[in-house]
Amino acid sequence: MLFSILIANYNNGVYFKDCFESILNQSYQNFEVIIVDDASTDDSVIEIQSLIATDPRFVLYTEFENRGCGYTKMRCVSYAKGVICGFVDPDDALTPNALEVMINAFKKHPEAAMISSKHYFTDLQLTITRESIHGQVIPKGHSFLTYGKGAVTHFAVFSLEKYRQTQGLNPIYKRAVDQDLYFIMEEVGPIFYLDIFLYLYRITEKSISANSNTFKARYWHYRVMKEAYLRRKKNPNQAINFTRNQFKKMENDYFITRIKVEGARNAICKKYYFLFKSYQTSLTLDWKYKLLCLVLPKYY
Repeated sequence: MLFSILIANYNNGVYFKDCFESILNQSYQNFEVIIVDDASTDDSVIEIQSLIATDPRFVLYTEFENRGCGYTKMRCVSYAKGVICGFVDPDDALTPNALEVMINAFKKHPEAAMISSKHYFTDLQLTITRESIHGQVIPKGHSFLTYGKGAVTHFAVFSLEKYRQTQGLNPIYKRAVDQDLYFIMEEVGPIFYLDIFLYLYRITEKSISANSNTFKARYWHYRVMKEAYLRRKKNPNQAINFTRNQFKKMENDYFITRIKVEGARNAICKKYYFLFKSYQTSLTLDWKYKLLCLVLPKYY
């Protein structure tokens, strides 16, 4: 069973060697590695080419225009030929048995659209600093849309056949692309969970959803979830497991976050815009806080 490892790279050439070596050291060796470089401005292409030159299982595609994470990951899948696929970020790494564990899991659950696991957090040297608390079974009657809480996370592997039954990854998304993948895969089959650590997530200054990028990530997570909800409403065969009131609460929470951020920035006009949006979602949710924001412009 061929395993397609998918790597979307942008300016991570300095870390790629660790990722490369973790793949070479896998206990399961029937794999291909699809790398798409999103018009990096560092030495990524040179670094990657020098490492993969002697192994034909690694193939590098280069883009001439920077298009963002959603587009680059979509391109990765378009080149894949494996029965199952899994994304690995170029600054992260896999545990030595990651592919073998996932191959065996798919043999046990051939009906699965996706199988997820757990990950470690590491420092720049890939030394494990802590275990992620995320990753768990989604209870019966719920979906990733209603039971997010980090239930699906790295290392998440999916069926290429079932992926092709979806609309595919949205190429305009800049962040929360993994969440987009989890949502679309859930719409074509079950997601299983393995309580085992298979992935090393390196925290760097450029981590997309960490450090200074947390707020931007929050926006894209909200957008991905909103579009998944609206997409499922249009499909009579797709269970939403999500009431209108729950959706309003989700929107309200996002707008309240924006109010606090714009208030802290002293961007009063933007603050009032998101205050107005929060009133549209519900008059009763957080009404005391909204009222204070309305009468006290500097309040946040």
